[in-house]
Amino acid sequence: MHFGLVDEIIVPSCIIGLLAALVQFLIIKKISLDPEKQELSTSLTGEVPEKLVPEIYAKIMDGAIQFLKVEYAICCLFCLAFSLVIYFLVSWGTHSSTQGALTAGAFLTGAFTSMLCGFLGMMIATYSNARTTLACAKKGYTEGFNTAFRGGSVMGYALCSLGVFVLWLLLTFYRTVYPEADDWEILFDCAAGYGLGGSTVAMFGRVGGGIYTKAADVGADLCGKVVAGLDEDDPNNPATIADNVGDNVGDIAGMGADLFGSFAESTCAALVIAAAAVEGSKHTLSAAGWDAMLFPVAISAAGIVICILCGFVATNVAPVKVEADIERVLKVQMVLTALLMLPVIYYLAVLLLPAHFRLEGVRLNEDGIQAEIHGTPFKAFICATMGCVGGLIIGLVTEYFTSHSFIPTRELASACKFGTAVNIIQGLALGYKSCIIPVFVLSSAIFVSFQLCDLYGIALAALGMLATLSCGLTIDGFGPISDNAGGIAEMALFNPEVRRRTDALDAAGNTTAAIGKGFAIGSAALVSLALYGAFVIRLRVKTGVNILEPTTFAFLIIGCMIPYWFAALTMKSVGKAAGEMVAEVQRQFSKVDSKGKTLLTGSTELKPDSKTCIQISTQASIREMVAPACLVILSPLAAGTFFGVQAVFGLLTGSLGSSVQLAISMSNSGGAWDNCKKYIKNGFSEDVELRYTKNPQTEEEKKAAPKAREAHDAAVQGDTVGDPFKDTSGPALNIVMKLQAIVSLVFAAYFAAINHGHGLIQVQ
Repeated sequence: MHFGLVDEIIVPSCIIGLLAALVQFLIIKKISLDPEKQELSTSLTGEVPEKLVPEIYAKIMDGAIQFLKVEYAICCLFCLAFSLVIYFLVSWGTHSSTQGALTAGAFLTGAFTSMLCGFLGMMIATYSNARTTLACAKKGYTEGFNTAFRGGSVMGYALCSLGVFVLWLLLTFYRTVYPEADDWEILFDCAAGYGLGGSTVAMFGRVGGGIYTKAADVGADLCGKVVAGLDEDDPNNPATIADNVGDNVGDIAGMGADLFGSFAESTCAALVIAAAAVEGSKHTLSAAGWDAMLFPVAISAAGIVICILCGFVATNVAPVKVEADIERVLKVQMVLTALLMLPVIYYLAVLLLPAHFRLEGVRLNEDGIQAEIHGTPFKAFICATMGCVGGLIIGLVTEYFTSHSFIPTRELASACKFGTAVNIIQGLALGYKSCIIPVFVLSSAIFVSFQLCDLYGIALAALGMLATLSCGLTIDGFGPISDNAGGIAEMALFNPEVRRRTDALDAAGNTTAAIGKGFAIGSAALVSLALYGAFVIRLRVKTGVNILEPTTFAFLIIGCMIPYWFAALTMKSVGKAAGEMVAEVQRQFSKVDSKGKTLLTGSTELKPDSKTCIQISTQASIREMVAPACLVILSPLAAGTFFGVQAVFGLLTGSLGSSVQLAISMSNSGGAWDNCKKYIKNGFSEDVELRYTKNPQTEEEKKAAPKAREAHDAAVQGDTVGDPFKDTSGPALNIVMKLQAIVSLVFAAYFAAINHGHGLIQVQ
């Protein structure tokens, strides 16, 4: 095998990433769960925490594995069946069984790589949570932060390294089938199946995981907090273990699969657009060679190394020492990785891209025909920079609207004094308002990138936003690990100081997780548009897309409706599953032992049956994820098959525009409701009527206690409504827009072959 310059960048970067993940894992492994080997300060332990931790850890691990086994069994069956559909339809559309086989092979490769990454992420998260609890009890904030951060970094480094390396292997193998540059357009069309595979698994992971985690969370909150008055993660609540399993299922495996899909799809879109032949020109990227073609993959590979260096800064150079440092260190990670990536992207552009190159695009000149698009390394760098900086801005805007450090969430807390209804109204308004700045940022990034390099520029902007994916995954993984650590501290009867430390980690993790959600939505929008552009180019549309064409406009309206239909299905699924969970928890609470006592009145005979709750969440999530997934995957297939490519154009346009707005508003409303509850519960407000405490001390607190309790109850109910907003429907809408676009791209030749692109019904 001949190694070119780009291969010498990609392969070592991936190896370094995997080695870094291994090193971080070995450091975490040094913290033993064996009670005889634990060196805990007696002042920070409860009655028998060192004995309970391994037991609780094992329950969470078993629950996570149980869910993954069932979910991945369904995924495998679906992927195998769908790969046959891909093979036959692509073979028929391209008149080439080789293309059909290679596309189906790429699809299976992407799907199984995504499943492997999700499994590894889930295992390391559950492996790290109990050790984070012990680290907080043993050495305080520094060791606790480093353990949770290293757990997230193992997932971040391993997922990105595996994703890039497997894609490189796939492209290298396909190059042996299509060695000539003139055939690379076919090669990258086939490789687009890799993105489809990753996104398909992401759909099941996000929807199934989201339903699981919120069914358990809402069920635990309604029965535990609202009805029984229990604290969060109280060991007497049977749904507590399922809730902690859900944090890993939704926020680790689901989120990891989502961002893996974004990386795979943005790379595939850039490769398809770059490989498109330009009539009458020899100055294309294909003509420039393999190094120029794989420039998008090189960006992702280099990003792994940058994130590793910045991660070392967080744990070794400038580590967390006190509580106030936690959020600062995480934010420095985000900003530092973005800033360091910019010169690296510029260097790669100059190194790998030709000084001048022609691109296939969709921009029209004054005569209404396709305009000539000339690219340069500097233009490519600016496009990637727009995405990188735009992602950072969207993240910070998301923080402003969801963190209780800023005005919007504090105003939401004040609304809780007037009851649940006002809280819900204000929260919805906050979410709608939070769309404004991110949409302007995305529009600016799209406009500038399109002007410089047409659709290739938009694909590079998406890659620029995802260049620091390892860092994003690390920080996103940090939150659920810290959340689980707090739950274990509560259930294992640790001293309240340990729970306070884990809560401080979790609070910072929640803030950065909200930033991560904004980042994921922004990148999904750019990825979707890049895939849409690749679809248009693949069909050789020389005159642009006319949205006023009747079929296109009709399906544009339908496309706008799809995200709402999808959100309705997922929200209803959470409500239904939560109802089943509530019924089970109430059954266990009402059970009486031989002494006439219940779980809530101190029974020593009865024990919470967490296994039944885990089974309810697992079965509900698997059952309820089928309909939303089929809606997203089958809608573009049905539109293209029966109504032709013009219908698909409209469907994708409507779905993209609608999904972005709905995803941002739902995620931010849910995040604000969550932090509003914590703002009141933890007594951060200067207003005594918003400082909830179970045991008021001062006369002022005693006088305000009834109103503070009412405000807290309103905040808890708002958070319960917001849970599926921010953790089920909102994040899953990212995949709606991406998956519909990548399905359309993969089946583009099939759509075009049905009555010359007019579909079976042949609507003119």
